[in-house]
Amino acid sequence: MQKTKKEPIDLKSVLVLTLTPIAAVIFIPYYAITYGFSAADWFWFGFFMIATGLSITAGYHRLWSHRAYKANAVLKIFFMLFGAGALQNSIIKWSSDHRKHHRFVDDKEMDPYAATKGFWYSHFTWMLRKLPKKVSRVENVTDLQKDKIVAFQDRYYVPLAIFMCAILPMLIGATYGSIGGCLLLAGLLRLVLNHHFTFFINSLAHIWGKRRYSDENTARDNPLLSLVTYGEGYHNFHHKYAGDYRNGVKWYDFDPSKWLIFLASKIGWAYDLKSTPKPVIEAARATMQMKNIQARLGKKRLDNRYIASVMELEKRLETQYKELFDSIKAWAKAKQACLAAKKERCNTLQLTQLKTHYKSLKQRFKAERRIWRAVSESSLKLIKSKAA
Repeated sequence: MQKTKKEPIDLKSVLVLTLTPIAAVIFIPYYAITYGFSAADWFWFGFFMIATGLSITAGYHRLWSHRAYKANAVLKIFFMLFGAGALQNSIIKWSSDHRKHHRFVDDKEMDPYAATKGFWYSHFTWMLRKLPKKVSRVENVTDLQKDKIVAFQDRYYVPLAIFMCAILPMLIGATYGSIGGCLLLAGLLRLVLNHHFTFFINSLAHIWGKRRYSDENTARDNPLLSLVTYGEGYHNFHHKYAGDYRNGVKWYDFDPSKWLIFLASKIGWAYDLKSTPKPVIEAARATMQMKNIQARLGKKRLDNRYIASVMELEKRLETQYKELFDSIKAWAKAKQACLAAKKERCNTLQLTQLKTHYKSLKQRFKAERRIWRAVSESSLKLIKSKAA
């Protein structure tokens, strides 16, 4: 049997990903015991943690990789600088890898960090060896290469990264007499945590959670992961609708990146925010619910004691699923009509009539959804039931 040829070690990545955690484990406890960290040290740790994290999620990821919205120069420069401080490569390289990940998701040959190759591979070991040239080459980013701010960061990435990750925390620490404390917390500890929190999206978010919108790939929604990834834990939704500026689509979903982008749009720093229409999202959710219930009912059907109940429920499910989808289509059509009327600047009376019609169809959808949920719950009760 012929052995697969391994790519050469990427020494730079190996050193960064192994030495920084080791240094954090040794020097941070030593410094804490010997000198102690001040409140200012912890404040700057929190600031750098949030600034670098959001620069990756709202900047590298949603702004540049997916073009989910546009930003002014102030916001782009902030994301460019603190993104460099996250030590995750330049915007151009990061975005190129990420666009390939979406294009070839789960493909063991072409996805740079395919989750199908195992947890540790997708988490960080994919970076320890140089990727094959067909995967590692920078492509599909000509739009980013034309951006002067992005091109500047790519050209001067190394000095920018060193300054933002080490020199800036030291300079800040010097202003209140704690160079070492600020460097260790805002620089070193922040870097290690920032790395692995980001890596969770490539690994855990592809193996732990629910597939609410699509089962076409391994991406999953996990609200718990969103707590440490600034909203990136809703990964199944993201892979289904990658161009949406939101990952947590519901208002209560913990998605600080979404909130930052939205607030930035209110002061003119962000604009052209892209979002998926609600009817489209509801249709995807209903389809996945139907598929999951049908699959589970199919197993229950094998038990002769439940054949009649299962057949009756399957018939109700199919009927209500059709009714729900019809209501979604009508709602979506009415929404498009309202948007078209606004664009064409129709008279007030016509616009009012269209809005009234839209609202009535939205209410119809909500009523059909309530019935759908009741039928779904009945199905789940039967699935969970045990033989007497």
